[in-house]
Amino acid sequence: MQLDAIPQIKHTDNNNFLLLAGPCAIEGEEMAMRIAEKVVAITDKLQIPYVFKGSFKKANRSRIDSFTGIGDEKALKILRKVSETFKVPTVTDIHEISDAKMAAEYVDVLQIPAFLVRQTDLVVAAAETGKVVNLKKGQFMSPESMKHAVTKVTETGNEQAIITDRGTMFGYQDMIVDFRGIPTMKQYAPVVLDVTHSLQQPNQSSGVTGGRPALIGTMARAGIAAGVDGLFMETHFDPANAKSDGANMLDLSLLEKLLTDLTAIRQTINSL
Repeated sequence: MQLDAIPQIKHTDNNNFLLLAGPCAIEGEEMAMRIAEKVVAITDKLQIPYVFKGSFKKANRSRIDSFTGIGDEKALKILRKVSETFKVPTVTDIHEISDAKMAAEYVDVLQIPAFLVRQTDLVVAAAETGKVVNLKKGQFMSPESMKHAVTKVTETGNEQAIITDRGTMFGYQDMIVDFRGIPTMKQYAPVVLDVTHSLQQPNQSSGVTGGRPALIGTMARAGIAAGVDGLFMETHFDPANAKSDGANMLDLSLLEKLLTDLTAIRQTINSL
């Protein structure tokens, strides 16, 4: 698919990388607007095609008492407001078949979580909305197996699929990224590298997922050098107090310097 297929996407004519970024979960309107305003300003300055990311609910949590959301419709309306205010597309993840039609009324890209990417009915439901579908590669799946996930989208007549690599399980409590898989998956669809979830340290005894956010820059630079089409990252102005995935989010204050460096690397790669 071409990036121009994403509604309201900007800066597609300079061959920069696609960015999907925002908070892990929509915690409220003020925080979402604050993050969006900052990221939009940076991406406009650097001419990066940008999609605002935010989960309207978090169905996949380690513990029963973990934050799951502020209410489906309330969060989806905030995503719509972000899009209308800043003239940018939005992406959110869905977990059930019924979520597809509902979320499609508010956002431009539907994301299939990594744990659910083999769920045929869910993938097909997302594809049948006609929206762009972002397929997170399962932590347990080979790059080659993502061909079949993409086919589930395209067989509906929807050619708008993206693959996002969010790392592969390495033992019980760590993740790695196999960069050899990027050119393989690019044969099937544009490939995005998730540089925050790929640094998670899941399955902790506390029931709270850990992470290594100090390596976000390293992972992102490696991804651009390896030829990914885009990057996915979660960012927050106060990661320590974020209600979901704070342990592996990028502090919003660090975003502009990182994206500036990554744009320079991308320009160098493009010139080779």
